[in-house]
Amino acid sequence: MSEDVICTVKGAIGHILLNRPKALNALTLGMVEVIAPALDAWATDPAIKAVVIRGAGDRAFCAGGDVRAVWDAGLQKKRGEGSGALASSFFAGEYRLNRQIKNFPKPYVALMDGITMGGGVGLSVHGSHRVVTEKTLLAMPETGIGLFPDVGGTWFLPRMPGRLGLYLGLTGARVHAADLIHTGIGTHHVASASLDAIEAALAGGQDVDAVLAAHAVPVGEAPLAALQPAIDAAFDAPDVEGIVAGLISQGTGWADKVAETILSMSPTSLKVTFEQLRRGADLDFDDCMRLEYRMTQAVMDGNDFYEGIRAVLVDKDKNPKWNPAKLADVPAATVATYFAVPAGGDLTF
Repeated sequence: MSEDVICTVKGAIGHILLNRPKALNALTLGMVEVIAPALDAWATDPAIKAVVIRGAGDRAFCAGGDVRAVWDAGLQKKRGEGSGALASSFFAGEYRLNRQIKNFPKPYVALMDGITMGGGVGLSVHGSHRVVTEKTLLAMPETGIGLFPDVGGTWFLPRMPGRLGLYLGLTGARVHAADLIHTGIGTHHVASASLDAIEAALAGGQDVDAVLAAHAVPVGEAPLAALQPAIDAAFDAPDVEGIVAGLISQGTGWADKVAETILSMSPTSLKVTFEQLRRGADLDFDDCMRLEYRMTQAVMDGNDFYEGIRAVLVDKDKNPKWNPAKLADVPAATVATYFAVPAGGDLTF
């Protein structure tokens, strides 16, 4: 497992290389179990001034968590062939690592070069320095696989300007560098070609903020900034149905496309995500992660996650059969079950 992620000391930095380029550096439980103790050691090592995390290859930082493995384990449990332990251990390990990154006492520099989705967002957005490039493409596409925007989405999405977090969480919209700086996900914008030089300077013990400032390049106008009035107007609604109606009432090509996108997602995931982000606005970080763990355990007992992964990653027919198939058919009582304490208890830290 350790070859999938390589944790080394390079001069003054602890260095994490996500090393599954053919899998777009997707995060496995084994990788989590290597990164967590390395961060523990570096947090108290006076020789380590900062941590740098980046992805191998030229396509992705990290395209997400290894949800296919979780899907397999969950199906085995449903068939009575196993305990489905991975469905709890993977999410618990991942969320504890997200918290570890959030609380890391030294600069944590995520070089988000390339595709950054789902679990990859969790490995970056909670760090102190989130570096984006012209190659960065970020999304939280979970409602399209019967899941919800996890890895701390409960925390960071409601804290974006206006209703942008709800927009990104419900639609899975893909955004690039300028939008990431605008939303606060990214803290610095540099050229992809300068990442090796940045890493070398940090390994040499130079100040993180000074190095990133020296390599900063203009990011340009954020498309989301121009769309924000329309997003805020439509997404400031009491429920998902109200959001869809608000989009349709705007009568623009963009709004119609967003409404169409939302209506293609899992209706259950949409309603659960709406409630998740409503609650998250008032929770501290640890409670957000506890809430997400509760939600994952309900997801694993449901239908749409299995159907979503089948349609997107297994059969790849892109034609999931959601159950219920319509927003109006998802009862409030069903949504409430996603926030109940699971049989195995709450996530502990």
